[in-house]
Amino acid sequence: MDTKTLFGITVVPLAIVCAIIAATASRRVRDLFFFFLVLFAINIQHMDVNFMSREWYRGTTRGFEFSCLDPLAIGVFFGCLFRPQPGQRRLYWPGSLGLMLLFFLYGCFSVVISDPQLWGVFELSKMLRGLIVFMAAALYVRSERELRVLVVALACAVCWQGLYVLNQRYHYGIHRVTGVIGDPNSLSMYLCMAAPVFVAAITSKFPTYVKAICSLAILFGGVAIVMTISRTGVMTMGIVLLGAALACVKFEITPKKIAISLLVLLVAGGIVGKSWHTLEERFKESSLGKEYNTNTKEQGRGYYILLARTIAADRWLGVGLNNWSYLVSNQYGPALGWHFVPYIGTERWPSDKVPPGRDNLDAAQAAPAHNLGALTVGELGIPGLILFALVWMRWFQMGASFLWKRISDPTHRMGVGFFFASCGIFLQSLTEWVYRQTPIYFSFHILLGALASLYYIKRHRLQTDAGEEEEDQDEVEEDYAEEVPVYETARTSVPSR
Repeated sequence: MDTKTLFGITVVPLAIVCAIIAATASRRVRDLFFFFLVLFAINIQHMDVNFMSREWYRGTTRGFEFSCLDPLAIGVFFGCLFRPQPGQRRLYWPGSLGLMLLFFLYGCFSVVISDPQLWGVFELSKMLRGLIVFMAAALYVRSERELRVLVVALACAVCWQGLYVLNQRYHYGIHRVTGVIGDPNSLSMYLCMAAPVFVAAITSKFPTYVKAICSLAILFGGVAIVMTISRTGVMTMGIVLLGAALACVKFEITPKKIAISLLVLLVAGGIVGKSWHTLEERFKESSLGKEYNTNTKEQGRGYYILLARTIAADRWLGVGLNNWSYLVSNQYGPALGWHFVPYIGTERWPSDKVPPGRDNLDAAQAAPAHNLGALTVGELGIPGLILFALVWMRWFQMGASFLWKRISDPTHRMGVGFFFASCGIFLQSLTEWVYRQTPIYFSFHILLGALASLYYIKRHRLQTDAGEEEEDQDEVEEDYAEEVPVYETARTSVPSR
């Protein structure tokens, strides 16, 4: 019995049981668990163990992952289930959970009908972990107090990344910084997700210390995203910050707002001005038309679109969950002129050396499609893409429901922040696949769980208000019914002349 197997059958169950007991026994321990879950989600890939690891595979999941954060998520979930907060329901059905479960079941169907199946089972295990994280956040975040824990933890994570990338750039001389997540585009997606949350927190009725740390996080996040030199990331950050600000700030000109606006413009201008040279070079590397050209043999974004169209025309149900790299390397890539080094089953490590003369390849095996839609249709087919689109539409619908009233109460205003966080993930997913990367996947599902909770709170309040209005109306009608006979009796008792 190897060390990993021994770890899996002893330490893992013990850690889960201990986490459940501790989170059930103490509300403060539960707060601590959730804080660390949010804080270290960005670093989760450096805190996990892979069982049946296939690190050589270029898929989105390469083994049965288990992190020290998983017991925290499971502990928070069961702690809230076994011992809910005073006045709160033990369990409710969070918004979008039904569609998420349906998408998971469709993924199971895709794995059953595909070959090989191992890569898909790896991805299913991550999807299941994401559902647990989603439910943990949905059951935990039930008031302003828990929102405060989430926002402060997320702000600490972004400040940590800001300091880390400054060290990477000016101490180690790294041109495109990666943060602890290990990739510049992944870091930029994480920052685009987090930034609008801070805008919503600053404009809500949170305590001053929460607003201060969120302001610092926006500053560090702006520095970090510019240093990633991610073209889509920089533009997406600007869009979601502007959108969140317009949705949260009242259109009233005050000296305080003028001072804050000038300070933001000054800081943003200084950051962009300092890094404009590198940003300009990055934008000049490739035009949009060249990037999405499907008639070239270069591996731009158009190459992934072409592959997705080819797969969809050949297999309307796709090649199978997480099988993109395997089938593209072995079948569809060579058929279109990209002669990758093929995989040799699921057990043997293929050569990672690009043979001479294959200058149109950037690696020996194919990478996942750098477009979430193309990756989904290639792996899960047209029905999978439609179902995934419905899941996203449901998330957008829940978040957009908080846009219509400018209420500064955190349980309403943070819904706006989570909506624009979803927009940030979606916009950058047009050019990246890293939505599926574990740090992004976990962090985003935490925010989605919190959004589902706020959506439930909002609907419950509306139902309560509607019930109170009906009761008031019934009382008025009863009073009127009691008074009418008295009036009519008095009128009929008057003698006629």
